[in-house]
Amino acid sequence: MAAGAGGLFDKQAREYADARPHYPPELFSFIATHSPQRRLAWDVGTGSGQAALALSEIFERVIATDVSEQQISYAPRRPNITYAVTPRAMSLEELENTVGAKGSVDLVTVAQALHWFDLETFYGHVKHVLRKPGGVFAAWCYRVPVVNPSVDRVFEDFYRACGPFWDPARQKVDDEYASLSFPFRGVVQEGSEEGESIKLWAKKEMGLDGYITYLTSWSSYQTAKAAGVDLLDEQMVGRFKDAWGGIEDDIKTVSWPVFLKIGFV
Repeated sequence: MAAGAGGLFDKQAREYADARPHYPPELFSFIATHSPQRRLAWDVGTGSGQAALALSEIFERVIATDVSEQQISYAPRRPNITYAVTPRAMSLEELENTVGAKGSVDLVTVAQALHWFDLETFYGHVKHVLRKPGGVFAAWCYRVPVVNPSVDRVFEDFYRACGPFWDPARQKVDDEYASLSFPFRGVVQEGSEEGESIKLWAKKEMGLDGYITYLTSWSSYQTAKAAGVDLLDEQMVGRFKDAWGGIEDDIKTVSWPVFLKIGFV
């Protein structure tokens, strides 16, 4: 299902699990209000299981799949979560054996991964397993972190330096999933236009070390590193330290804008 993500996050799986933001509770409560049937959820591209964990508090069962065994090894275990490592392309038979029979799934979610997928094939699989009528599909992404004006100015320079090392799929995140096809009956937030993503905020308390670790978990950073380019060299880290206030263990609130697309099959 994934067109280009396989292997990109394996090397930094631990950093990814430790440093990525926690999705806000209101994200899952909003999704739950549109999914009155809560027997089975399928979390696709689960990574280290952040979304699967939250869904396990709402749904009787969660099937959480990813192409990366390394990523899943860091996911939290719960009695009602079943993790499965899947091939990048699955047949309908493999899909049903792994996830569930046709029309058996109440909710399908994709957190920060939809931009990697072969959407035509993936959407066909989603529509195959979702319950009809009323099955729900929800996908979201988050953009760049916001700390304060001083840190954010340094971050802007760092982000520009990352540019050549991003996979082209990253552009879909930067445009807040506006360019992604979405063949579902969309939920429109009050005050928003049809087709517009619903905006929320994810927050995490971090010291400078945690913030830098988060940046090193990016695929662009790892791609640059493999090419012999250190995007977080001593000079750049020094600039971040100065902007942080010179005290590395000073805890700051880091915020990420989250963009949700949700609809019915």
